[in-house]
Amino acid sequence: MNSPFNIFGVPRENSVLIVADHASNHVPEDIDLQISAEFLDDHIAVDIGTAAIAEMMTENIGYMSILAGISRLVTDFNRYPEDASVIPEHSDAIEILGNKVTAQARQDRLDAYYHPYHDRVKQLIADLSPQLILSLHSFSPQLRSNPEIARPWDIGVLYNEYDIASRFAIRFLEEEGLIVGDQLPYSGKDLNATMNRQAEAIGQPYFGIEIRQDLISDETGQRRFSALLQRTCDKIRTALA
Repeated sequence: MNSPFNIFGVPRENSVLIVADHASNHVPEDIDLQISAEFLDDHIAVDIGTAAIAEMMTENIGYMSILAGISRLVTDFNRYPEDASVIPEHSDAIEILGNKVTAQARQDRLDAYYHPYHDRVKQLIADLSPQLILSLHSFSPQLRSNPEIARPWDIGVLYNEYDIASRFAIRFLEEEGLIVGDQLPYSGKDLNATMNRQAEAIGQPYFGIEIRQDLISDETGQRRFSALLQRTCDKIRTALA
């Protein structure tokens, strides 16, 4: 299937909506990225562990999720449509030759995947009026392009101008005993496209999360973080009320 998104959970007002822009490594059959198949299981193609965590969280009442249905190498939903990197030609030292496309092919991909995904996110927010949005991502503990740079955080919290929920998140996650990166491994001031468009633009409370992928590469880790994030979201919801 080539759906731009997958939705889990029961729709409820004043719930938590989980948005996972990079939850899938699926590449449609009519797109040839011209990369080795091994890279489809790599962090350049998918935010490892996020789909499972989002699905686990939506087993609970009051949680719903929308997950990307295609790889970020096909179309990166966490970019602006005019950004060159919305269809990346390279990622972490890997060249994606199949993404050197014409202007028309680029527009066709945006029309097929990017715009329907963002339209659905926008509609869910309008319909549900969520009390909180969790923007769910994961990060590689090491980059090929900069192997000497350590990335030791268990989890990072990202935000742009709106930081109220994120400040609560940092505190509650540290209380869970985690090593928390405030705007790490990178800053939400620089890369926050989906939440800038879908949350900040309308005053919607949200916070962004990056989990280190080696901690959530199996079901045990995914279960641990799904429970941990649910506790954190519930505490934030109480704090915001």
